[in-house]
Amino acid sequence: MHPRAPAPTAPDTAARDLPAPALSARHYTDPDLAAAETRRVFARSWQLVCHESDLAGPGARLAATVADREVLVVRTEDGGLAAHLNVCRHRGTRLVAAPEAAGKAIRCPYHGWTYRLDGSLVGAPEARQIPCLDRPRLGLLPARVESFLGFVFVNLDPGAVPLSESCAGLAEAIGHYAGADLVPVGRDRIHDVARAEVQQANWKVAVDNYLEGYHVPVAHPGLMRLLDYQGYGCEIHDSYVLFTSPLRDKPSSNWAERLYQRVAAPMPGLTEADRRVWRYAVIYPNTLIDFYPDHVLAWTALPTAVDRVAVPGGFYTRRGTGLRTRLARRLNMRIGWITNDEDAELVARVQHGLSTPGFEPGPLSRRELAVGWFADRIRADLAEPGHLADRPEPAHHTHQPKPAHLADRPAHHTDHPEPAHLADRAESAESAEPVAAAPGSDPTGP
Repeated sequence: MHPRAPAPTAPDTAARDLPAPALSARHYTDPDLAAAETRRVFARSWQLVCHESDLAGPGARLAATVADREVLVVRTEDGGLAAHLNVCRHRGTRLVAAPEAAGKAIRCPYHGWTYRLDGSLVGAPEARQIPCLDRPRLGLLPARVESFLGFVFVNLDPGAVPLSESCAGLAEAIGHYAGADLVPVGRDRIHDVARAEVQQANWKVAVDNYLEGYHVPVAHPGLMRLLDYQGYGCEIHDSYVLFTSPLRDKPSSNWAERLYQRVAAPMPGLTEADRRVWRYAVIYPNTLIDFYPDHVLAWTALPTAVDRVAVPGGFYTRRGTGLRTRLARRLNMRIGWITNDEDAELVARVQHGLSTPGFEPGPLSRRELAVGWFADRIRADLAEPGHLADRPEPAHHTHQPKPAHLADRPAHHTDHPEPAHLADRAESAESAEPVAAAPGSDPTGP
């Protein structure tokens, strides 16, 4: 386990250790606030859309949802990435409906207007019949795109700070787990929203659940048998939160958990110090990534209604993973499936309760510091009184008791509602060979 950073020593340390107020109930139930979030949160933040392995070669492209728009993400001829709104500049036709593995250009299926991979307009059929065809000005509408930890993010805000800057500390802390060389396990993909599980809660309820471990002793008995609840660590930064949770030495009374404790082994690229610890990260506002010794699980929380959230995601590992690590991964995913079901019921219960007329949330525990951080960020983005600017800037808390998601997700997420579809339930996720697996390779993965 990596040592925790020392506690902050600034004069206002005590104030910074106090959790900010929770969001009001209407933040989870008001359709007008949900619409405001689309404009002020999702349209101005980095949204996870896929992993680099989903765009393997030049011309590969896929469509993904960002805020209230659909974007087209493409691997360019030089190996870079480009993102455009997925709409033809002629009559608004949707350009790409399903992932494509290759192609030298982007051609509209309606009238044949054709664009280079970088979005510039090449031409249109019978161009002389179009009086005002200004090719330089009729390229596809661009969006910002960036690869971070091997995952692809898109931002509709042209002035957004790069993730490599806002989350530099995160890359240093867990970069050895991730990267473009990870390969997917199973059929689930981050960009495949149609396949994703939809949970009966506001998207922020799902994120809140991932951000705290206060509920683990009560709601997740399996996680309590596996994780050292008192050893959870939480580092709160401006743009992300990183959780660390060591595994218990005491053997679990559950056979699957006990076997996992015995066989847990790190993937290639990790060290022995990573074998007995689970890490989780939240990149504001809705990217959630679990870093286990045996695999990485990345997912996102996409609102489909004020009280519904889709949780698409995917499992990833490294090539050359040994049999012991593959077995640990299967067990871990099985444990995560159980945790996911527990969390899915919890967030539905919370959403139901938040809809009670006159109800307002009570004070947060210090074990819910990250929930307060998230609430402050939401308030600031929505420009409401009492937002982050009016409070002491959050320090990098490194010794708060475990954040839920840490403690509460054993295999998938210690406590975030694990996207059921993600787990594909261990069986289906593990039954499919990783993309690009060599013929005859072990079906449980690299």
